[in-house]
Amino acid sequence: MKRALAIATIVLFFFSATSGAGALPYTVDSTIPLAGGCPQPNRWNLSLATPLNRRWSTAQPALQLPTILTVAAQNTPAQVTEIGQTITASFGVWSGVTGTTFNTTEFPGLLAPLEQVTAANSCTDDADDNVDGLNTICFNQSSAGFTSGVLAFTRTITANAPGAAVGAAATAAFAGQILDADTLFRNDGQATFATPGALGTPQGHGAYDLESLLTHELGHWMGLDHSAVIRAMMFPFAPPPGTFLGFRPTGSVPDGALADDDRTGIRVQYPDPNDTLNVGAIRGRIVPANPFALAQFAAPSLGSPVTGMVGAHVVAVDAETGSVIAGTLGGWSCNAASPPTQFDGSFDLERLPVGHNYNLYAEPLMGLAVPGDFSELFAGLCSSSVAPTCTPAPVNTNFNLRILPASP
Repeated sequence: MKRALAIATIVLFFFSATSGAGALPYTVDSTIPLAGGCPQPNRWNLSLATPLNRRWSTAQPALQLPTILTVAAQNTPAQVTEIGQTITASFGVWSGVTGTTFNTTEFPGLLAPLEQVTAANSCTDDADDNVDGLNTICFNQSSAGFTSGVLAFTRTITANAPGAAVGAAATAAFAGQILDADTLFRNDGQATFATPGALGTPQGHGAYDLESLLTHELGHWMGLDHSAVIRAMMFPFAPPPGTFLGFRPTGSVPDGALADDDRTGIRVQYPDPNDTLNVGAIRGRIVPANPFALAQFAAPSLGSPVTGMVGAHVVAVDAETGSVIAGTLGGWSCNAASPPTQFDGSFDLERLPVGHNYNLYAEPLMGLAVPGDFSELFAGLCSSSVAPTCTPAPVNTNFNLRILPASP
């Protein structure tokens, strides 16, 4: 294993429902003071010919348990094929979004057959840090990450500087480059999953939709964090057993399972330079009417004073259709000429379809999705290795909204 430089581990969980763009996680280049102090979005390097080595583990005996319900009989080659088809369809949901470079033309690695592996502990193991630079989906590996309510989680390994490498992954070209992604599904008998064909059977009514969960976790593979938009695929809670999110992907609508917020998120991560439709942006700041309301967040230890609302959920809603086109957790900005991150209440909604009218809303994270569901998001905005330093500001939920009358 080669580690030219330190790497960062990001773990994102998917919970059962007991109670934007999908937000983007960031990494600060820890080796370049000042100029490297601005956060960079975590993403794959699509300039590589095959940057995504996709595989899934078929190791026994996990598939001998009724953890995954299929139309095919248990423990048969047909069952393995059916699960593999579900995984492939979930990848196709994300690669089916227009206006991105994450597609089979620009990203030929998606055309490679889905590899099967039978080695035990094929996914990154939190017990021995078995990072291999391979990107694996496991239904047969236990982990301390499966605390109460967790159905699946994805662990990504991200370079915090150019030159970092791990396992078989290519050497990172930039800070924030994803080098490894692994997804683990619960296999202790406390949750059952079903392929699309099996979900509609009587036995499938009590199972979680494998395709929805896979599509969500693959969003984390692509560098998306959770979204506070309830309908979004990247919302942190799974659909109830026996149900699925959105529409099943089809040949004509491969991204049917996604919400507009999800589509905007993947366009922001991998924008198509030839796209002329999704090029709009709405930017601004959210500040309190009473600046003294921020006093509790302006501790000297932050390094940067808090001058705006941090962590407010800002959404752009299509005025004609009512669809949430994009949502983000705002609150910060960074000038490459004078870092570090400033917690000034800034927000930036990009890759919006032009020619539309939008209503803009802001709200505190006090609904089903709460700040704890986005714990990794703000952690990547600062680095103790970069001078000047900063400390992530806490999310501000202590505010009420007031609609001001329109100006005459």
